[in-house]
Amino acid sequence: MNGAVLVAVAAAIGNLLQGWDNATIAGAVLYIKREFHLESEPTIEGLIVATSLVGATLITTCSGPISDCLGRRPLLIISSILYFVSGLVMLWSPNVYVLLLARLLDGFGIGLAVTLVPVYISETAPPEIRGLLNTLPQFTGSGGMFLSYCMVFGMSLMEAPSWRVMLGVLFIPSIIYFLLTVFFLPESPRWLVSKGRMLEAKKVLQRLRGREDVSGELALLVEGLGVGTDISIEEYIIGPANNFTDDHDIAADKDHIKLYGPEQGHSWVARPVSGQSAIGLASRHGSMAHQSLALMDPLVTLFGSVHEKLPEQGSMRSMLFPHFGSMFSVGGNHPRNEDWDEESQARDGEDYASDGAAGDSDDNLQSPLISRQATSMDKDMVPPAHGSMSSMRHGSLITGNAGDPVGNTGIGGGWQLAWKWSEREGQDGKKEGGFKRIYLHQEGAPGSRRGSLVSLTGADAHADSEYIQAAALVSQSALYPKELVNENPVGPAMVHPSETVAKGPSWRDLFEPGVKHALAVGVGIQILQQFAGINGVLYYTPQILEQAGVGVLLSNLGLSSASTSLLISALTTLLMLPCIAVAMRLMDISGRRTLLLTTIPVLIISLILLVLGSLVDMGSVVNASISTVSVVLYFCFFVMGFGPIPNILCAEIFPTRVRGLCIAICALTFWICDIIVTYTLPVMLKSIGLAGVFGLYAIVCIISFVFVYLKVPETKGMPLEVISEFFAVGAKQAAAAKEN
Repeated sequence: MNGAVLVAVAAAIGNLLQGWDNATIAGAVLYIKREFHLESEPTIEGLIVATSLVGATLITTCSGPISDCLGRRPLLIISSILYFVSGLVMLWSPNVYVLLLARLLDGFGIGLAVTLVPVYISETAPPEIRGLLNTLPQFTGSGGMFLSYCMVFGMSLMEAPSWRVMLGVLFIPSIIYFLLTVFFLPESPRWLVSKGRMLEAKKVLQRLRGREDVSGELALLVEGLGVGTDISIEEYIIGPANNFTDDHDIAADKDHIKLYGPEQGHSWVARPVSGQSAIGLASRHGSMAHQSLALMDPLVTLFGSVHEKLPEQGSMRSMLFPHFGSMFSVGGNHPRNEDWDEESQARDGEDYASDGAAGDSDDNLQSPLISRQATSMDKDMVPPAHGSMSSMRHGSLITGNAGDPVGNTGIGGGWQLAWKWSEREGQDGKKEGGFKRIYLHQEGAPGSRRGSLVSLTGADAHADSEYIQAAALVSQSALYPKELVNENPVGPAMVHPSETVAKGPSWRDLFEPGVKHALAVGVGIQILQQFAGINGVLYYTPQILEQAGVGVLLSNLGLSSASTSLLISALTTLLMLPCIAVAMRLMDISGRRTLLLTTIPVLIISLILLVLGSLVDMGSVVNASISTVSVVLYFCFFVMGFGPIPNILCAEIFPTRVRGLCIAICALTFWICDIIVTYTLPVMLKSIGLAGVFGLYAIVCIISFVFVYLKVPETKGMPLEVISEFFAVGAKQAAAAKEN
């Protein structure tokens, strides 16, 4: 995973530049006012600070659709160029108007970076560490602020500090960012797949994952181009064939899927639990503790049930039988077994040969995704003897009854992707075939009868049998069988229709139930984050610390009031860094939802203490101490939860085909709310006072806690495509609940 980590670090430099600029302008504006005599013109002073916000808001309105069209990487390159140009113009700035133009260009760069870096990291990171890597922008942003405050503080000690140098020095780190975006960052593999550039996507995935075998994830990315139709949640019991009841004829049951391990003599059977309602299964049996809350979103229950009652190991690898690793592995290479048959090895050769020859049709998505064994052309192929592997590249072979082959691959986070070929008679009497996509996830330890997503009611398995429970998210595959007819029968033949690529994102897609549901969560949490008080606390922090005596202490050291203010801000920013580091560690362990539900109550308590400190006179020392502790607690816990998580969630919950468009909507909401909060704060301070402002923020935090508890699901460790599918299921369940 080193490749994905290094790429995320390089991309997050864009946020470092944003934090650098935010801190620099806060210090430089003190000296800009003196040179241009703006003490009597607060409007111009406000414009100098706010023009970058306006630029970020404007560019955000179109950044999403453009990134869906041109790619994520080109816009990150443009962002670095805008940073560079704006830095040079600010370094020159002969008058206020040129400075305003430079700030506008700077805002364009900030808007592109803040919007697209989380998307880019989410699309390149493996599910297991996606939360950690997507917290990097918060860390680098705060790190940039700290470095900038230190620089501006040092310059403030000079006899004649130059605000042009303070602002213009931005062009130096922007050169590094430009070089990294051009020569180091690859394009997002998900975007490449969405444009049919399969071979490029494969090479990028191999670089990011550090292994040759990426066929499973590549197939997943194609499946993610569209949320499946007729989605259902089912349950499979997976175990050795002889563990099921003897009177049940496995071979005669079309729903049975037979799994073959890599070594001789090991085979298993996956069988759906019968007699259950597909779409109502999870809501009736999953996570019943939450079902008593009428307002609880079914989506939260669905996601939560995946994470509840899981084995401590957290993946399929260690909990299954000794040789079951080929079926449920998290993206690793499978060791070659000397017992493989000759046919299997021959097909491996065809597989790679076909890959190399697919360049001519790369743009039309005609490159192979899964081995030829997964198509209906191989009806006459007998299952490999002794359970041998079908191909090293595509993991273990799954076959259904009558030898119907099904491809199977691990996709990370304990999830498994499988396909089942099914046929039916069409209107013209001819048989029509299609693939059913299956996302599998382990529900409990071997032999356990308690499932997390669904229950084992009606299971026909012996009580002492060795089996595992797997939740199955089943829907129509994005892979299209009609295209197979005209394909070369030698080598891989499973392809994706080029019509999906030509269609591109559409505004109509935003009205699909799953996308609407995700947008409600994303927009809602962005609004609540901005109104939770971070700007107000930042604005008031220097005054609070001044009251606490920090300013007096620093003034006794011979520092000017401007230098004292900058040093206080630097110390405040420094406090954030270890807290963000803790959040990075916990993001994929505790999860996003848990962090929010844990940190928001601390924000509420901190704001209430600030209100009490403003209303109740307990002595200057006590009041100052309470205010200081409250501010420190607020900052530390905000950057652990409410700071990074909204952007992380928004980068995870939307389908690939509309991710850029939806992210743009969420980012636009963020900037508009940021502007509203920033410019209403002085008015609110005059009208309702400091205690009223912090009291209002506390109420918003309470609303945020309720919103997160009822509406925000847990997405840790889940592939992005599975998250989108769950949103579609949750929207369907919510609609069914309303009808009932």
